[in-house]
Amino acid sequence: MRVDVATRTVINRPLRTVFEYASNPDNAPAWYTNIKAIEWKTPRPLGIGSQIDFVAHFLGRRIAYTYELIDLVPERRLVMRTAQGPFPMETTYEWEPESDGVTRMTLRNRGTPTGFFRMAGPMMARAVRRANLKDLAALKKRLEG
Repeated sequence: MRVDVATRTVINRPLRTVFEYASNPDNAPAWYTNIKAIEWKTPRPLGIGSQIDFVAHFLGRRIAYTYELIDLVPERRLVMRTAQGPFPMETTYEWEPESDGVTRMTLRNRGTPTGFFRMAGPMMARAVRRANLKDLAALKKRLEG
């Protein structure tokens, strides 16, 4: 079963501010509910080919995976992909100006779960959507607070 979930939020902060904070992997544990730690596998700064290890807890399971940055258009789009782990996926961030000083951010996760996560079947898309909505709400609160 393929999962493809896109969620959006509007953040009352300038596009550059939202992009700089959300695209920095070091900030991920602060606004992603399930991400507990990250570790850079390649030198900073973030660029095409950068690799970052993530440790997360999802549906009661610990998962560790390495994301590789495959697309980066500053203040527009960032795409990371992982091929290993129980939920090989691609994560896309997109940013667009909503109005002066206001940014619309889209968070999209696509992938095909394996193992336990595959057996979870239809529940996976709902769980990913619920997690993404929580994460975007936390990001919004952090940046607007």
